[in-house]
Amino acid sequence: MSSPEISGILESSKELDRLRKEQEEVLVEINKMHKKLQATPEVVEKPGDNSLSRLKILYTHAKELSEAEVTVSSMLLNQLDALLPSGPPGQPRRRIEGNDQKRKRMKNDSDISRSSTSMRSQLEACSNLKGEQVAARVRLDEADKDEWFVVKVLHFDKETREFEVLDEEPGDDDEGGGQRKYKLPMSRIIPFPKKNDLSNVQDFPTGSQVLAVYPGTTALYKATVVNGHRKRKTDDYLLEFDDDEENGALPQRMVPFQKVVALPEEPRQ
Repeated sequence: MSSPEISGILESSKELDRLRKEQEEVLVEINKMHKKLQATPEVVEKPGDNSLSRLKILYTHAKELSEAEVTVSSMLLNQLDALLPSGPPGQPRRRIEGNDQKRKRMKNDSDISRSSTSMRSQLEACSNLKGEQVAARVRLDEADKDEWFVVKVLHFDKETREFEVLDEEPGDDDEGGGQRKYKLPMSRIIPFPKKNDLSNVQDFPTGSQVLAVYPGTTALYKATVVNGHRKRKTDDYLLEFDDDEENGALPQRMVPFQKVVALPEEPRQ
């Protein structure tokens, strides 16, 4: 029994464990979305809500992971089967597969390849954010709520899928009195649109809710789009920030398009 063959079996087993762990995480997210929609079904009718789109993405991901598990399991069985001693005469050790089974395996191999390519592209995009400013959701204290503010990406670890970020301008109430670093998962980071690349700039219609940098600060707050009919993608947004009342009314504030992102789901508790 050669070392490369054993190594291949161990790699397949490791990949199978990773897929099953990721499946469990996706199922937890799906169950959370189910509870949210059961408790407040009217949320899908609100402008800018992405609950159904998010649920579709989760189900698609779960399907891809399930198909990938089938492919890796089959590969592992073949690896083990190839190392087992032959059975008694007249009892073939390996079953010859028909054309249909071969086509099915080829299809599963293609599916897992597409899934892996998509994940690699996502990880590569995260790696390219080094040095960029992004929106980050941080819990400054265990007793506090999550807060969104602008940070600078220092590093992205592809293995742990965590960002190391720097808060360059901590608030006046920060007892540390200086810049602070955080390690955050991918789910707590939102890249800003780039001024020199308008291909991925999202348009937010009037009345939709967004997350935007409050003028003159590095903090992001929930806001409503007052005027989404911009002539150019580079035009500023006219927004009304929640809880920004002055003299009994919400003032309308201009915010650059590259400081406005889609409103994420409520922070996980």
